[in-house]
Parts: sequence; structure tokens; C-alpha cells
Amino acid sequence: MAQNFRHRDILRIAEEEGKVTVEGLAREFGVTLQTIRRDLTEMAETGQLERVHGGAVLPSGTSNIGYEERRQLNQNAKMAIARACAARIPNDISLFLNIGTSTEAVARQLDVHKNLLVVTNNMNVANILSGHADSEIIVTGGSLRRADGGLIGSLATDTILKFKFDLAIIGCSALDHDGDLLDFDIQEVGVSQAILQQSRRTFLVADASKLQRSAPARIASLRSVDVIFTDVPLPKNLAAKCAEWGTEVVVAQI
Repeated sequence: MAQNFRHRDILRIAEEEGKVTVEGLAREFGVTLQTIRRDLTEMAETGQLERVHGGAVLPSGTSNIGYEERRQLNQNAKMAIARACAARIPNDISLFLNIGTSTEAVARQLDVHKNLLVVTNNMNVANILSGHADSEIIVTGGSLRRADGGLIGSLATDTILKFKFDLAIIGCSALDHDGDLLDFDIQEVGVSQAILQQSRRTFLVADASKLQRSAPARIASLRSVDVIFTDVPLPKNLAAKCAEWGTEVVVAQI
């Protein structure tokens, strides 16, 4: 297996399981322990993983992993979540889609929807929907974050505040076990909070890996979300909080 593909798959396993071990990866890929140690060292040097005794874990620092790596991770889960979410999106509404690979997956499932007004601060979403003749697409403007095509900052927020959306579809970088939605970029947090404020209903799309990560900036609580679409049942304590808050949990079938 080519090294770059092995790195991608190692990162996928780390996202799914929270950590990887040298021995487990050596068995998985049929290579030597030395080869896996070298892989993990290289991935740690690029900030994708943090080395621990016997293996590695996802980084717990203050920066997100690269956009292309995120796009490759948990693709089946993201597709299943996107299908489940899109099935709950009605026609003839105003809709906001924010930054993230999960919201982009939702955008790809909207090709059969009719008469949508879609506002986004995600250039990738705008490109995905650009050929959708039955929808009007509005891009917020703002400072372009080249790493992922996101538009952030005061101009993006000011545009959002001019609307009242029927529904917002949002993602997050991490989901804390107390129910807080977290992100890495404080400017994006401000935009996300404006989206929540200006939306009548909000759907969160978040695969299980988000519960295994952390990020430094708080967006809001799941209390502010109407439905969370994910691929595995939530931990019992968090599921109980969602029930108390009236936040519906939809587990998509992969």
C-alpha cells in the first residue's frame, strides 16, 4: 500500500476509534512495527496525530486537521447522515448551509428538491448547487478561508443577519460530552452563532468522530438544535440531556 494511502487510512481509524496502536496497525496493513512507527512519527510531525506510548491519538491542540483529510474521513457515515438529513428537508423553504464537509454532503443530496432559497458561507456548497436550476443560491461574502472555501468574519455575519431562515444545516468541529458544539476558529464561531439566531429550526450533522475530538471555542449547546443527525447512538448521558432539551437524535443507517 502506498504510504500516503496508509496515512489516510490510519487517520480514518484514529477518527473512528479515538486512538491507534502500533501492533494493531501492523496487523491491519501487513507491515512491520518499524514501518508503522515511522508512519506515526511522520504524521505527528505534520500535526495529524499525537504520539503516545504504543501508538497515537488525535491531536488535542487548537488547530483542525487539513480539509482534504477531513473530506476523506468517514465518507460512508457522512453520506448516510446527509441522506437522512436531506429526507427531512422540505421543498419551498429558505435554507442555510454552513462550512464543513458534512454540510457539503447534504448539499449533494438536494438535487431532487424544489424551490429552495439556499444561503451559504461555503464556496464548496455554492459550487455543488450551482447547477441546481430549481434553487436560488446566495453566497454571504466575507473573508475567504482558503483552506476550506469558508467565508467568515463580519461581512458574513452581517449578511446572515439580513435573513430569517426556515432551516439551517450546520456542522461542528467537535461535540463535547456535555452537549456543547465546539470549533477551532473564533471568527467561524461568531458566524455560526448568527446562523442559530436567525433560523427557525436547526439541524446538526455530526458523525461519531466529533465526539472523540476537542476544540477550544464554544458555539452553543445542543439545547439550541432541533435535530442532530449522526451515525451511532449518543452516549447515554448525552442522549438523556437531548431528551430533556427536546433535541431529536436521528441515527442514520450506513
